[in-house]
Amino acid sequence: MKRTPFLLTPRRQRNIPAAAQAVSSETGTAFDPADPGSNYPAQTVPNQNSSNLNVSNQMTSGNPNIPNQGNGGNSSIPNQTNGSNPNIPNQNNGGNPNIPNQGNGGNPNIPNQNNGNPNDPGPDNIIPEETMTGPYTGSLRFSVIGAAGNRPLENVMIEISYTGEPQTILQTLTTDSTGLTPVIELPAPPLAFSLEPFSQQPYSEYTFRISKEGYEPVVISGAEILPTVTALQNVVLDPLPSAGQGTAEAFVIGPHTLYGEYPPKIIEPEIQPVAETGEIVLSRVVIPEYVVVHDGPPTDSSAPNYYVPYRDYIKNVASSEIYATWPSAAIYANILAIQSFTLNRVYTEFYRNKGYDFTITSSTAFDHKWINERNIYDTISQAVDDIFNNYLSRPGIRQPILTQYCDGKRVTCPNLMSQWGSKSLADSGYTAIQILRYFYGDSIYINTTDVISGIPSSYPGEPLTVGSTGSKVRQMQEQLDAIANVYYPIPNIAADGIFGQRTREAVLAFQKQFDLPQTGVVDFRTWYKISQIYVAISRIAEYS
Repeated sequence: MKRTPFLLTPRRQRNIPAAAQAVSSETGTAFDPADPGSNYPAQTVPNQNSSNLNVSNQMTSGNPNIPNQGNGGNSSIPNQTNGSNPNIPNQNNGGNPNIPNQGNGGNPNIPNQNNGNPNDPGPDNIIPEETMTGPYTGSLRFSVIGAAGNRPLENVMIEISYTGEPQTILQTLTTDSTGLTPVIELPAPPLAFSLEPFSQQPYSEYTFRISKEGYEPVVISGAEILPTVTALQNVVLDPLPSAGQGTAEAFVIGPHTLYGEYPPKIIEPEIQPVAETGEIVLSRVVIPEYVVVHDGPPTDSSAPNYYVPYRDYIKNVASSEIYATWPSAAIYANILAIQSFTLNRVYTEFYRNKGYDFTITSSTAFDHKWINERNIYDTISQAVDDIFNNYLSRPGIRQPILTQYCDGKRVTCPNLMSQWGSKSLADSGYTAIQILRYFYGDSIYINTTDVISGIPSSYPGEPLTVGSTGSKVRQMQEQLDAIANVYYPIPNIAADGIFGQRTREAVLAFQKQFDLPQTGVVDFRTWYKISQIYVAISRIAEYS
């Protein structure tokens, strides 16, 4: 079943048998820490050694194990202040100001940390003692809306249990008028388990039963709670069918890709060939409003397709493929790689030009792991909201780079990014762009597009705050006032083009509702979240 494209969350597949412990035909099985020898074979990467930037299938140049690659570097890399948002200051050499500690894009003189091994650049993987002491807890918060109207639902009951003991209720929560629950703490494994590979399972698994009178109940099994970060579980409830009692929708969340076993990526050229045979290829890089995710391998015609908002898709994949407890530089580097890969699929119409009716798959052999109805994490959600319109480029190449990667432990992929290696480099002080250049070569840089589908108007270039005036303020006020008609805790405001105290109060309430820093300032992140929610509720009104 497909979610109609004007709703915020993908339509769920209904009535999955509880015995079917799978999300798709490629759901992984739990990795056995007692058998670390059950590894995938190393993957070879074709066409890695060319230093000619005009070669279309060039991955990277030189030796990826050596920072500041002589063969891979290109002195003609353009100044990247123009490749990012020119209205934001201090963007030098590819540094996006939303990515922390990037400065000039990386110092090439930072020494190799472990004799050139990008998969293990740290000193002997020593686990800090403080990450083993406990007890540890992870935070959890629910947001529940109704499918009819995308309105927040009050008095929704949520029962929480361990996945291994679903009949023993640990806590019961109820949503307030904003559709939110309080943030609660749940037991989680030691932090160290998510900071080193081949450790014990780094997250606790919980089962949620979500119910409200007049709506079909939902059961989510296997939700993952990591220590020290907040898990965000968004839920959409469907009204009961007119016939009466409906059956519960059940979802089993498969294991995290760094813990479970999944098929390794089939390596492709990082620049996709584009034949001039009438294929549909975009003339510029566009951030899509939605991607259509095929929940299985491309050839599995029985797998369902889901309409997923682009940012929600990136958040889901990142939450499924890296740990939200990692240093911010590693999180940002991996998100940039995920975004660039996804936008390459969008830009080249990769699957549609092969006769398929979707944008991307949930198969790790072909694309990324996307898991329907899984929770995301606050650290990942905030990072995506900061940089969702960024991708990775090389000089002279129009399409986003198909930045592939592997975990770097069970699967090795020379000349591509190792996820565990990115974490170790971040531990050693590397910034996001330094990490990316370490693995993909010095010619990689961060690019930006301001072409964002489904958004009424682009960000004004500087934050709007008390005292701001003009058409951008008026437009923001109009959108925020429309949102207030659906999300009642947000006060209605007049669209007079003057950012006053009443507007600030509405912005604060909006930021609280949608997990944004409560500053009262409409920055990049808040501007596009307002636009996203406004578009969603406007379409609901059109179709009602």
